[in-house]
Amino acid sequence: MEGVTAVPSPRPEPAGPSRTGRTSLAAALLSGALGAAVALLATRQEWSEGTATVAGGAFPLTAQGSDVTGVPAALAVVGLASLVAVFAVRRAGRLAVSAVLALSGAGTVAAALLGASDSTALDEKAAQASGDASATVGALSHTAWPYVAAVGGLLLLVAGLLALRYGRLWPAMSGRYERGGAPRPRRAAAPADPDRPEELWKALDRGEDPTGA
Repeated sequence: MEGVTAVPSPRPEPAGPSRTGRTSLAAALLSGALGAAVALLATRQEWSEGTATVAGGAFPLTAQGSDVTGVPAALAVVGLASLVAVFAVRRAGRLAVSAVLALSGAGTVAAALLGASDSTALDEKAAQASGDASATVGALSHTAWPYVAAVGGLLLLVAGLLALRYGRLWPAMSGRYERGGAPRPRRAAAPADPDRPEELWKALDRGEDPTGA
């Protein structure tokens, strides 16, 4: 009996880079979108509270995150725009946009932490309420919302770092809509019908006999 030669089955190609690209892409999208939403939401909440001394006694004062600093909200919008723009550019442009995304997250974290102990907004409100430009807020306290904004900035930073590290593996939005460089062939003009009235008039204008053989 002749020997049977076993045919080796083809090995599947490693899907490491493709799987890594999909995983990192999903993580960056989730992290960036959630981070921007959290930071924007936190800036609309109450960050600090206190009292101002007026003629009738203590007057309660509160300050939202947007009153304390507008930097976290602005950088969250920049970060969200950068997250979308990552897919519209390639190579060096993608690296630059990814860097902007990461810096937006880092800036959001820094601004939120600095605003966590800031009393400038309440001091201004105390001066307005009391009519004394030198008045300051009393019984000052802060909430946890500045730290929530910092968490949102941290998520944006993570998205930016993922884009810097794995962005080269991600698809580009513009690739789907690019047209081929070859020009489209023009359709050949249909031959004129000599029996049509307008063709007969054109023949007469040229001095031809349209009824001739």
